[in-house]
Amino acid sequence: MLHIKNFINKMSAMEGKKSKDVVLPINDAKGLRDDICKLLADLHELNREKNNEEEVINVSVKGGGFR
Repeated sequence: MLHIKNFINKMSAMEGKKSKDVVLPINDAKGLRDDICKLLADLHELNREKNNEEEVINVSVKGGGFR
């Protein structure tokens, strides 16, 4: 996640300078891509695990006294 943090810091610095372009060295861009892919893979795995869990819902119905 180091590359994501570096990107965020670089963006903050560029916003302060009101710059219109952000330039990343290829190694930083590759690291950012890898970090984003890892986050997406982790999110996908968490969603899959969440969907596999069965949720139990208990419903009680009381009719009361009908006459």
